[in-house]
Amino acid sequence: MTTGTVRIDGNTLRLPGGVAVRFIRTLRLPEKGTHALPPGLGEFPVRRVSDYPDTVPEAWRARGGVMLPAYLREAMWLSFSGTVEPAALQVGVGKVCAVSGKPWSDRLTRRPQNYVVLPRQPWLDGINSGKGTVRQFVAVPLGLGATVEGQVTGEETWGGVQLQSFPLNDTVLAEWRAAERRRAETAARMPPAPGGAYGGPMPMAAPGGPPAAAGAPPRARAAAAMGLGVGGSMRQEVYQDDRPLSDWAAAPAGRVFVHLVTPPQWRRITGEAPPPSPVDRAAYTAAGLPWFDYYDADAEDLAPTGPLTSVRPVGDWLGDDHEPWQEPSPHQVRPLGDAPGEPVQDGDW
Repeated sequence: MTTGTVRIDGNTLRLPGGVAVRFIRTLRLPEKGTHALPPGLGEFPVRRVSDYPDTVPEAWRARGGVMLPAYLREAMWLSFSGTVEPAALQVGVGKVCAVSGKPWSDRLTRRPQNYVVLPRQPWLDGINSGKGTVRQFVAVPLGLGATVEGQVTGEETWGGVQLQSFPLNDTVLAEWRAAERRRAETAARMPPAPGGAYGGPMPMAAPGGPPAAAGAPPRARAAAAMGLGVGGSMRQEVYQDDRPLSDWAAAPAGRVFVHLVTPPQWRRITGEAPPPSPVDRAAYTAAGLPWFDYYDADAEDLAPTGPLTSVRPVGDWLGDDHEPWQEPSPHQVRPLGDAPGEPVQDGDW
């Protein structure tokens, strides 16, 4: 497949069509109950596979893409802030669509919808479970059967995360840009509104971690492959597309394979120290960090799809987490209404 260039801007993946994706570290939620959205604890560092040809596993070199380090049972969410023009983004977990539960495809579908619509969808915290909820992305090793891939397909072959972007087709995009120019010209003639409004991406704690380790990393070893399973449920809608399917390009503009690396392997491959392990739940709540409820009154939530409704949480394989859970107090939950750099090398997957 021939697609456009994907680049890394800091820790942000830039896919053709103006799509920006960041992987955000967060607190893992209990597997029982439905919860508000936890905030981020910093970005996962992202590196190109092709920058480490002597230390990455051979299979990863063949697939290309990027990699990031994740601890066992660490939770994450995907942020799409920075995406300006309309785009459709497919998100795969082990080449299973996180929205529809169907096998990975290079075509957009509507029944069931197999993509999220940007920038209306500001983030995605887990697989679509319908009824205004998602089930949290949680990193687990392949081979246990705990990943979404293993439970839906019966095999654990791919792991990681797959992303594929589709812009509007040329005609519709030209019309959208013209309408935006007219809107901007009208706004420029209007007096500024009094006061301010909430906007921008969800706040995060600053990324941390020790500096990169000195010296050359050792030779490549076998892959300690990881994929995504699911954890607790949270209140988040996956929005239904209100455009006709014909508005979108017929083929993807760009794609990237995101490998999940264990922290020890990250150090061996890159020579860098991985991020520190996430803060425990009690300290997180005691620190008064905010939680979020996000609601778009004009958007319609996608219904749950068959393959994803039966996915079981990772605790069924790894056992219960005995850390005591502390619910956030009501005042902590807040309502929320192309860059320089070398291209990411794609491969066969």
